[in-house]
Amino acid sequence: MTDESGELRASDADRERVAEVLRDALAEGRLDMAEFEERLDATYRARTYGELVPITRDLPAAASSVSLTKESAESGRWAGRIVGGEGSSTWAVAVMSGFQRLGRWTVPRRFNCVAFCGGGEIDLRDANFADREVVINCVAIMGGVTVIVPPGVEVVVRGIGVMGGFDHREEGVPGDPGGPRVVVTGFAFWGGVGVVRKLPRAERQRLKAERRAARGDLHSSPHDAHRELGHGGRERRGDAD
Repeated sequence: MTDESGELRASDADRERVAEVLRDALAEGRLDMAEFEERLDATYRARTYGELVPITRDLPAAASSVSLTKESAESGRWAGRIVGGEGSSTWAVAVMSGFQRLGRWTVPRRFNCVAFCGGGEIDLRDANFADREVVINCVAIMGGVTVIVPPGVEVVVRGIGVMGGFDHREEGVPGDPGGPRVVVTGFAFWGGVGVVRKLPRAERQRLKAERRAARGDLHSSPHDAHRELGHGGRERRGDAD
């Protein structure tokens, strides 16, 4: 690799290819968990090819993990939503009350929340993300927290429930290439933490409008035909009179 190619900016797809090599190496026993976490962290912090290449240099499939030929930039759906920096909100508390985080906000690398005899809603459908992987740490005691994620987001659930529980139904659903990973963790006692996958509101409204339009088209022909028949019948009765 020349110095010039090493300074080229890496893409999300490049980082994800390196991450896949690391996951395979962990599963095969080539890396222990500490090494895996250290290298994975370096992968998602890497900005150039020169920073990515050494991460998998001693692992199989490393040669193909990073492409040294820059492809034309694509405007992926997540390209503008992993923004770096700090989150616009890093914690929330509900004590016999409730909290919401929704709309256009920036999810920090770690978001902590507590619901005690109350409830909370963390809506990520229109959110930006401070990093490729974010952690939402929930403590629910005789209360509940709901995390809403859009399609394309990978979900990992690691929480512990005692006479309560964490919802694992959305875990294992593949995310979009370059999309964020949301790790839901924490503790639930006589409470629960749910994970729900929903379309963004704008997308849901667009689909509803399309369905209404489709129903209108389907109903218009019989209705119009009925009106025309009725009109024609009145004309015929008028002629007969």
